[in-house]
Amino acid sequence: MSMVNITIDGKAVQVPAGTTVLEAAKKAGIDIPTLCYLKDVNEIGACRMCLVEIKGARALQAACVYPVAEGNEILTTSPAVKEARKVNLELLLSNHKKECLTCVRNKKCELQTLSEELNIKDLRFEGETCELPIDDSSVSIVKDHQKCILCRRCVAACKNIQKIGVIDAINRGFDTSIGPAFGQNLADVACVNCGQCVIACPVGALTEKNVVDDVWAAIADPEKVVLVQTAPAVRAAIGESFDMPIGTAATSQMVGAMLRLGFDKVFDTDTGADLTILEEGTELINRINNGGKLPLITSCSPGWIKYCEHYYPEFLDNLSSCKSPHEMFGAILKTYYAEKESIDPKKIVTVSVMPCTAKKFEAARPEMANGDLQDVDYVLTTRELAQMIKEARIDFNQCEGEFEDPFGPASGAGVIFGATGGVMEAALRTVADVLTGKDIQEIEYTAVRGVEGVKEASVDLGNGTVIKAAVAHGLGNARELLEKIKAGEADYHFVEIMACPGGCVNGGGQPIQPASVKNWIDLRTERAKALYDEDKRLPIRKSHKNLVVMDKIYGEYLGEPGGEKAHHLLHTTYTKRERF
Repeated sequence: MSMVNITIDGKAVQVPAGTTVLEAAKKAGIDIPTLCYLKDVNEIGACRMCLVEIKGARALQAACVYPVAEGNEILTTSPAVKEARKVNLELLLSNHKKECLTCVRNKKCELQTLSEELNIKDLRFEGETCELPIDDSSVSIVKDHQKCILCRRCVAACKNIQKIGVIDAINRGFDTSIGPAFGQNLADVACVNCGQCVIACPVGALTEKNVVDDVWAAIADPEKVVLVQTAPAVRAAIGESFDMPIGTAATSQMVGAMLRLGFDKVFDTDTGADLTILEEGTELINRINNGGKLPLITSCSPGWIKYCEHYYPEFLDNLSSCKSPHEMFGAILKTYYAEKESIDPKKIVTVSVMPCTAKKFEAARPEMANGDLQDVDYVLTTRELAQMIKEARIDFNQCEGEFEDPFGPASGAGVIFGATGGVMEAALRTVADVLTGKDIQEIEYTAVRGVEGVKEASVDLGNGTVIKAAVAHGLGNARELLEKIKAGEADYHFVEIMACPGGCVNGGGQPIQPASVKNWIDLRTERAKALYDEDKRLPIRKSHKNLVVMDKIYGEYLGEPGGEKAHHLLHTTYTKRERF
């Protein structure tokens, strides 16, 4: 690898040829502001906030896309650079809806942060403002055009990472806006509600459809019994909203805070994950033994399910018929739990706290119901739960609590559902035991862990059975894997697909970190570590060893995994959707 020698603000730096000025400055400990830049997602130099002066060059250059050359002398804070950045920022602000105090991104907005850092005191330019209306047509995502700064980070996340491309820049000049083609709303196109556009947005132009007020109203209603469950990925990230280090598992604080909010009971969605493994594992074994449709593809990720319905309907028969864990658990709470506690199911309000915006769409599906009762009434994102805790002025870091009986803590297999490969690993822990009739002790299937886009593994169970598995996370990677399967280039028994890169830990409803953090820290890896660490600490690490699930839910109510009653409550079907 050839190296080049440069100076940045008088500091000598040696970096590999082809390194951008931004990366070289980072190595030298010099911070250059960015706005449109998102590492490995959006590197287009559009916002011009990262301009630098390079001696000998005719004009200022965008540091995020300009490659260094031998002998470059670079200035990052010269008078010309500072003035250019300030003018560019003021121009962005001239056409921005300035309602910071009431914006969901107040104090977490990258535009707001830059305005403070660059000492913007007055706005010299009073621009004409965008008059496009707010698009709140989607069940999951709201788009406010008047806050959009045209950085195109959302476009890149949708088009380059997820390979969907339902939003892009439309029209030209001052009339440019970001959205679906021909002025359509998000609800009118094949958006899968994954929310990767939301966590890519540096401002408040894209947010989840907020249901906090509805949940507050349910809690305040004396006629309602409000039961809340929380997904494993939430505990791995919610602490970030309260200044905890990235990768902290804040399980006890989270549960304690929710009890203080007034929820009647706080449950762990990991119990639903254990149910999912028993149902999905049974389904896989039946397909393998009885010549069923293979590969079996997991159905836990609602963004992936909607993507399959729109873009790969030929794989609908491969989908597991299992509902996702929180929907399964919602169904159990309104049947088994209601019966056990002598509560009228119509008085129960089920709330799921999820790392995911697509879960909002999923909960509203007519398929996710038992009679006239939806399995889950409201879905809060991790961000919305943090909002409620702050609104109630609860000191999150001082809270303590445990998940409620009769379900209590679930297995470690349920915990790792939140990381890419986790569903596969959890399923293999159970399937291996069932197929071999042994209690296998080597249960960490590390081949399916990690953030590689597509992972493959062959698990030899030692009894003549080899399970061929694949894991894909991020829909761009899912497309690559599905095309290989379609072409006959890959042959698997079991496939896990998660819509979000890194899995649920990087879901569209997780706490938003600024680019200054995301560009240099892999949130996926750090949050996943919290889940794997919790898995190791738990006494039960296999779903079928969860006696609450086996003895109570199945023993007292459902019967056996895959049985008639379980199939009625815990399984569903999906149908082809038009792409346009």
